[in-house]
Amino acid sequence: MNIDNRTQWDTLKSLVPYLWPKGEPGLRLRVVLSLVFLVAAKASNVLVPVMYARAVDALAPASGGAAIAVIPIALVIGYGITRAMNSLFAELRDAIFTKVQARATRQIALQVFQHLHALSLRFHLDRQTGGLSRLIERGVRGITFVLDFMLFNILPTLLEILMVSVILWWMFDWSFTAVTLATVAVYITFTLLFTDWRLQFRRRMNETDQQANTRAIDSLLNYETVKYFNNEKHEARRYDASLARYEKAWSQSEVTLNGLNAGQQVIIAIGLSIIMLMAAYGVAAGRMSVGDFVLVNTYMIQMFIPLNFLGFVYREMKQGLTDMEAMFRLMREEREVADAPGAPALPAGPGALVFEDVRFAYRPDRQILKGVSFTVPAGRMLAIVGPTGAGKSTISRLLFRFYDVTGGRIIVDGADIREVTQDSLRQAIGVVPQDTVLFNDTIRYNIAYGRPDASEEEVIEAAKLAQVHDFVLRLPDGYDTMVGERGLKLSGGEKQRVAIARTILKNPRILILDEATSALDTRTEQDIQAALRTVARDRTSLVIAHRLSTVVEADEILVLNDGQVAERGNHGALIAANGLYAEMWRRQSEAIEAAEAAAAAQAAAGFERGISARMAGEGAT
Repeated sequence: MNIDNRTQWDTLKSLVPYLWPKGEPGLRLRVVLSLVFLVAAKASNVLVPVMYARAVDALAPASGGAAIAVIPIALVIGYGITRAMNSLFAELRDAIFTKVQARATRQIALQVFQHLHALSLRFHLDRQTGGLSRLIERGVRGITFVLDFMLFNILPTLLEILMVSVILWWMFDWSFTAVTLATVAVYITFTLLFTDWRLQFRRRMNETDQQANTRAIDSLLNYETVKYFNNEKHEARRYDASLARYEKAWSQSEVTLNGLNAGQQVIIAIGLSIIMLMAAYGVAAGRMSVGDFVLVNTYMIQMFIPLNFLGFVYREMKQGLTDMEAMFRLMREEREVADAPGAPALPAGPGALVFEDVRFAYRPDRQILKGVSFTVPAGRMLAIVGPTGAGKSTISRLLFRFYDVTGGRIIVDGADIREVTQDSLRQAIGVVPQDTVLFNDTIRYNIAYGRPDASEEEVIEAAKLAQVHDFVLRLPDGYDTMVGERGLKLSGGEKQRVAIARTILKNPRILILDEATSALDTRTEQDIQAALRTVARDRTSLVIAHRLSTVVEADEILVLNDGQVAERGNHGALIAANGLYAEMWRRQSEAIEAAEAAAAAQAAAGFERGISARMAGEGAT
């Protein structure tokens, strides 16, 4: 089925498997019992006006004195019991169904969460986190609304209308049933048409709300950038513009709601007046008793009380179904990278890596890799360098299967990575990225993320190997220190050490260092490099680097240029070849020498100023 042509009925049917779950006899029994209590609640509710009417007749002056002493008491007690049973059955229905509803909501939310993690990197690069989180939140809430209103409002109300219509026809004549059903039909038609018209304002409210939420979260995630450019007022203006559109849509929605309520009350008043006039004529003609007059009035009022909320129920159900469909559309988002049917796990091995004529393009008109081939024997280190845009980081993304190659193949320990499960492949690979992002949790949690079931001793040992243990012990809360959103409470070097520690804990057979030190100062870089050498020992390592000083010790260096291998060899051989690598080396060396000279000159100037100031001070004394 085309996802763009799905009806709301299709969306509603999507809930059925969750309400009648396979292999869950206990939950299925709950569904059946809930329906039984639903019918029982409405049946007892329909009996309440009958008991009330008969009590009125029994108390009328035409009744005998002896009857007054006994019959009204029994009827009044029966009336009270019937009302109590109605409430009891309704509460039992809700209590029994609650677990089914909660389980359905939980399962759907979990499946959406898991599916989002299974989607490709391309999807997540294009997403808007604020809007996406609000979409999921509204979708889960929509499930609750739909289940509540469909099962506990709409179905019971329709059942009660049917029961009342049958009773009125049976006790009096068809005209009472005809007026009742006609009033209900006009009421429902008016409500649905009016609500459909005013849904445009509700949709506009949701769109502007989502836009405002997206802008707010995006601005807060980029808090430092906002501060760097003094753009607080600019961000406030953008946010306020979204809020202003929301304010207008909300106002229009509320005003039209007042119109809907007024129209509903007019229809109810007209229908109620007609049927009460019919009942009054029946009493005057002797065909009906005073109790029957009360009975008809009670039925009409009792029936229209839930219908008063029909506009709200219909709107919320329709919006709930719309929100659910938006969430289910996420579930139908195709996985760009998927395991082959029956794919086995990656075979055990030392971590030998081969790229065979690998080609890749993010878009058909933009080829990134144009036939890259290399081999990394187990336990060896390969460095990949080259100018910006040469395709260095793309290689690591392909190895990790964030994307699949468009040509050639990648082999790990003799297996084409497209033919094994992604889970087993990624379990064998550890990554230390340039931009380390930590969870807003403790240092212990972030290190243990490499292997959540690791013991405290293993976490500490990994921290020691990553040279972060001593730093952590100096913190007031030690390993319980919170690192803040994205790890912003730690410096760049501290975050990198935590990232290295969790990679050590993962214990992968292949290690990818994706420009892991390019954003650090020279001294910190040297410390981190020492920790990285510890991690890389006896592992197959792929080092993607911008600073050539970090790859001097590599067994082989690959120089990429325009998606192709321009040069390869070790550091000495590439310098001797006097090609692209040698030119890059000279440029970086000159830049480093110039920076060191400038720093030395600045230090010398500061020293001379200090001597001069000291001499001037001594001369003054």
